[in-house]
Amino acid sequence: MCVRVLLAEDTELVRKAIRALLSEREDITLVGDAATLSELIRKTEELRPDVVIFDLHMANGETERLCAGSKLLAISFANDDEAKAAAARIGAAKLLDKMELANELIPAILGLAPERAAFNQLDGDAQRAQP
Repeated sequence: MCVRVLLAEDTELVRKAIRALLSEREDITLVGDAATLSELIRKTEELRPDVVIFDLHMANGETERLCAGSKLLAISFANDDEAKAAAARIGAAKLLDKMELANELIPAILGLAPERAAFNQLDGDAQRAQP
């Protein structure tokens, strides 16, 4: 089983970069993306992802928990106390700096869905052990 990820980012260039990072992984499946908050809410209900990567800027002052049933991974160019507080208000498990996504995104996703990552590791080990 792969970690099912939904990407919510309003900048196409950033979405493309994240898609490229995720496409290299067999243990992560990008199930969809959203460019607006309303699209994110609809797709979260429809697709039921394990993890939602969410551009914190898209919250637009929203203070309610977003993406019930999914773990929320907030991303932002701002990583100050105000951004951390905003991420906490919407229920984000973690806030990542967009400038560090190449190094931090994959471990953060796998860390939010350890049961899926562990299953993939066991499955991969079993396949390698077969003659």
